[in-house]
Order: sequence, then structure tokens, then C-alpha cells
Amino acid sequence: MSTPLAQELAGLDFSAISPEEFAGIVKGRSGKEIGEVMRGELRARIIDAVFARTGDRFRPEAAGSLRALVRWKITGGEGEETVYETDIADGVCEVRAGRGDGTPRTTLTMGDAEFLKLFSGNTSPITLFMTRRLKVAGDVALASGLARYFDIPKP
Repeated sequence: MSTPLAQELAGLDFSAISPEEFAGIVKGRSGKEIGEVMRGELRARIIDAVFARTGDRFRPEAAGSLRALVRWKITGGEGEETVYETDIADGVCEVRAGRGDGTPRTTLTMGDAEFLKLFSGNTSPITLFMTRRLKVAGDVALASGLARYFDIPKP
């Protein structure tokens, strides 16, 4: 069954809307609403669109000399798992789909709703971690400060 949110998102060209507009769409949506959308065919399209912009939203001046491979695991309601990696080094952030050969400095695992709320600026990684909706393996300090390295929308 298609929800109003799913209908709204299905018609979007994600490359044509700003991160701030996307943050506004996510704002105020319940985890259940987001979860329903992310169970359907839109899931891969939405996750890919978010990560496609991640490199552009990187703030090299904030990262300085940071070198870190970050693995993102987004889990879906039906046992789905999508993995992306962001490799930050020398003032550049490279984004790739899938699990690479490198050893991540930190791995963040979260559900679909938490992922969208985090990347749209509608929640913080610390809030998600403290409420146990974000699992961190590896460097917890790096994970807690990742938001400062990216231009996250302010919904």
C-alpha cells in the first residue's frame, strides 16, 4: 500500500531538490512512516541519492588532516542491509557503495529511519547512540563528531 510520503518521494528527482528541501520532507515524519517508504522500491534510490551528495557536503577545512575510513550499515525492516563507505583523507571525502578491502576506523549501524533523520539534520548521532538506535564499532569519538565534517541541513 502506497503511503502519502511514498507518493511524494516517488515523484521526486532527488538530484533536483536541495538537501534543505529533503530535510523538510523528513522533518516531523515518524520512524514508522519512514520505515514504510523504505520497505519499498524507493529504498535503494533514496539511500543512493543521499550518499551521492555526501562528498559534495564534505567540509575539508573542518576535517583538516583527518584520515578515516567510515563504514555505514543501513538496515531495513525486512533484513535488508545497505553498506556504504566514506574514506576521508587529505581534505577529500570519497564515497563508495559496498564494503571495501580497508579496515574501517569506525562502523555505524542504524535503521532506515535513523539514517534519513541523521543525514537530513533531523537528529544527532549522539541522540541516536544514547537511545541505542545507532550502534558504533570502533572509534566512538570519531563517530560522535562526524557531523562537524559535513554541511548538514538545518531543517
